[in-house]
Amino acid sequence: MIKYYLFLIGLTLILVGCGNKDKELSKTYTNSIGMKFVLIDAGSFMMGSNENENEQPIREIMLDKSFYLGATEVTQEQWEKIMDSNPSKVKAATNPVDSVSWYDIKLFLAKLNMSENSTKYRLPTEVEWEYAAGAASNDTYSFGNDEKELKKYAWHYDKKDKIKNMQSNPVGQKIPNRWGLYDMYGNVWEWVESTYDKKFYAKNPKINFTINTGNTNILKGGSSYNSAEFLRSAARISKPSNYSDDNVGFRVAVTIED
Repeated sequence: MIKYYLFLIGLTLILVGCGNKDKELSKTYTNSIGMKFVLIDAGSFMMGSNENENEQPIREIMLDKSFYLGATEVTQEQWEKIMDSNPSKVKAATNPVDSVSWYDIKLFLAKLNMSENSTKYRLPTEVEWEYAAGAASNDTYSFGNDEKELKKYAWHYDKKDKIKNMQSNPVGQKIPNRWGLYDMYGNVWEWVESTYDKKFYAKNPKINFTINTGNTNILKGGSSYNSAEFLRSAARISKPSNYSDDNVGFRVAVTIED
């Protein structure tokens, strides 16, 4: 009889395990307005760099929860589907929406969530963004440290170029990083959720965090206007939350709901 019960317990565990496998998260998915998302698995990486004082100290950070991140920056076409307007300087459906403030994005996300009856759409934290941009690499860029390779992955300004490409470009035209994310470097700067506080940044906990004590928000990734040093995974600038410019956009993160 004991062996019989042990058999039933074992069979139940096997069936439960199979059920969990059936519920494994999809590596990608596309939402109702055509935004494609890539699964970013939880993990750890070395955040920051010694290149700039406001990127120090380098420290190991653990992301304890997986999440989805937009495979590209939000396009003008996608923005228009939710907001019925387009603030961008150079109008092009597949270019990233630009000239949007952090507050503008918050309204977009609220309307996107409402349209899908969810609360899952949000901006990534700075930790999530940097982890995803570098694809967990400890190098300067996701592909290594050689900035000469950057043109393959990013729209950006190079002093050697005879023609300056000082505007946004269609998303998804360059090589993605190994996690399938396009334009993490260049094209347009990307707002993140985190506010800027230099002292808190240096004392942050060793798990995913969002700083909400500063007066300005962080932008990551650089733009078509910027040279290579601004496109590093760890590079960061800060601007007031109501700031907008034609080289500033964003991409969307998705909380994985239970």
